[in-house]
Amino acid sequence: MTRLDDDLLGALRRMKLLADDAAATGEPLTGGVSSDIWRIDLPSGPICIKRALAKLKVAADWRAPVDRNVYEARWMQVAGEAAPGSAPRLLGQDAETGSLAMEFLPAERYALWKAQLRDGVADPGFAAQVAERLAAIHAFAAARPELAGDFPTDAIFHDIRLEPYLTHTGRQHPDLAPRLAALLKTTWTTKRTLVHGDISPKNILRGPQGPVFLDAECAWWGDPAFDLAFCLNHLLLKCIWTPRAHDGFIACFRALADRYLAGVTWEPAAALETRAAALLPGLLLARVDGKSPVEYITTDRDRAPVRAVGRRLLLRPPARLGDIAAIWHQELTA
Repeated sequence: MTRLDDDLLGALRRMKLLADDAAATGEPLTGGVSSDIWRIDLPSGPICIKRALAKLKVAADWRAPVDRNVYEARWMQVAGEAAPGSAPRLLGQDAETGSLAMEFLPAERYALWKAQLRDGVADPGFAAQVAERLAAIHAFAAARPELAGDFPTDAIFHDIRLEPYLTHTGRQHPDLAPRLAALLKTTWTTKRTLVHGDISPKNILRGPQGPVFLDAECAWWGDPAFDLAFCLNHLLLKCIWTPRAHDGFIACFRALADRYLAGVTWEPAAALETRAAALLPGLLLARVDGKSPVEYITTDRDRAPVRAVGRRLLLRPPARLGDIAAIWHQELTA
């Protein structure tokens, strides 16, 4: 166990989670690039603390405001009401350090979906559950447009999603920059519902009552097609990471897309699917040439199919997500 620094101790006390005369220890947890995450052992039991970073832990100079965790906490509250159990229970928030506290979910009961995919565990049934919960959250918020005022996060979403994924990738592929800029504009101007912004297997736990979504610090009132495309993109990329599970990952892709679209109630599902299918190739290319490349694609040989399919589909985007899965399968098995 590690002794906590004064900032964390102060945050715990301001959140009324630790008495002034009490002690606590903890240990840092592995997580994403945008926050420090700790397990804290309090006299009352373990909790999780997440502290936002001003400069993200990537090679590129990528910065974002630390007050984004205010909106993450709000997303958690909305998600918990829309689909009970779909987010950890919020315990407190400290604006001074950019920290929030939540219930600790033990790994022996809450498996990380990314780790299961890495190990070749491809379960279309669980992918469908992810889709069902995500669609339920989107539908719940879409029916409550007054929630938009709680998420004035256009600038944050631009800084930690649209610029690093689409604008930066356009700098690496100048011939595609106009197309990527057009996708950015469509996403930026489509205001439908509450978006998580980082629906990735690394942020999804497989709990005893279904999927639990973590790390909603990109929360934004905008285009739900972003969440759908973002998650589907990761299922494609896992085919390169764990090739032996390729067919299973494609089945997960189709199950997630189909179940999500079946739950779309706030707009024509075909319109949302068309936006997601157009955006997905840009996100695919961004995971090798954007500011946040996936850590498991490290060679030019593995980057080649990502670039080939991403470029091809950016220039001629299909209207159906299933067409993307078929083209990706063909590219990797040819």
